Amino acid sequence: MPRRTAATLATSGEVLRLIRTGEAVTRADLGRVTGLSRPAVQLRVGELLERGLVVERADAPSTGGRPPVRLEFNASGGVVLVAALGASRTRVAVCDLAGRELEGRDFAIDVEQGPDVVLPLVMDTWDELLGDRPRSLLRGVGMGVPATVEFAQGRTESARVMASWTGVVIPPLVHERFPVPVLIDNDVNLLAIGEHRGAYPELGDLMFVKVSTRIGAGVIAGGEILRGALGAAGEIGHIPVRDGGGVLCRCGNTDCVDSVASGTALLRDLRAAGKDVKTIADVTRLVRAGDAETMAIVREAGRQIGEVLAVAVNILNPSVVVLGGDVAEAFGPLVSSIREVVYRRSTALATRRLRIEPSRLGAGAGISGCAVMILDHVLSPDAVDESMITRLKISS
Repeated sequence: MPRRTAATLATSGEVLRLIRTGEAVTRADLGRVTGLSRPAVQLRVGELLERGLVVERADAPSTGGRPPVRLEFNASGGVVLVAALGASRTRVAVCDLAGRELEGRDFAIDVEQGPDVVLPLVMDTWDELLGDRPRSLLRGVGMGVPATVEFAQGRTESARVMASWTGVVIPPLVHERFPVPVLIDNDVNLLAIGEHRGAYPELGDLMFVKVSTRIGAGVIAGGEILRGALGAAGEIGHIPVRDGGGVLCRCGNTDCVDSVASGTALLRDLRAAGKDVKTIADVTRLVRAGDAETMAIVREAGRQIGEVLAVAVNILNPSVVVLGGDVAEAFGPLVSSIREVVYRRSTALATRRLRIEPSRLGAGAGISGCAVMILDHVLSPDAVDESMITRLKISS
């Protein structure tokens, strides 16, 4: 990384970054780190104070004389709107600039009803959660959807999952009502981001695997989410398994792990075996009761998932594989089978320090990931500087 100079740090956005990260917490610190003159530092700090992005605290320790004024990032200086859409359940929230949830709501909705139904409901809920907060505090919108997303455009591309959303560019639809930056990503990518930032910030390489109605993965590589060329990275649900029985997947291929080992597949196979199961909770009841046939089907699903994850571990060499989603969280036998196969079929080096662990944040990782995604964007130095310029143009 090139050495930072006064020229590269001569913006308000860069000064905010230093304050947020704690690299510089006083004006003197900023001058020392950036090489900027005292008037230049004062100008940039003044802009950030005026925008409400920074506050002053007169409680810094003194080394003699009057204590220096400490500068602190103001998490209360704005809000972002976030939504984690699932196949059947959605959570919508308002978060502060540190990503902490201020208001939130869960509701059940079938995303297959399409964007004309789902998006207005989500946006109406945001309006209700915002309440009396000034709309001038709104900084951005982040949303996760259970479909493949071309991230740069915010376009859903899944032709068979969320079919009514195919080709829909979501950001402009949201921007009409909330005229701020809008970012959309795949739901499992956002679970990975949330889990990484909230539970494993010290690790650079992590894979989050969601085993629920669907199976998918989000990959953190070198500390950043790995989206691939168009946003299709992590689609492990459509990797075929051996001995899958010729099950047709909704993608058009056969024996994809999603079609033979997901929550939907478990329910299908158990019903075929004569079990009265309508939901994953019914399967959980049978597992807890020690039903041998149910346990065997659950373990086989874990073996098939482990087979696919072993390939991913060999390719990506993560430090930790995090298992989330209601199926993974409900069934110990499934997780045990996954672990057994991954450690047996992956290379010795790839598994030497590998940990396979349950999600620490649970469903909250989705909302957290949405908040991190949009906050990293709107609070980046370039975005802060651009907003300053836009504000000056409007006021002049």
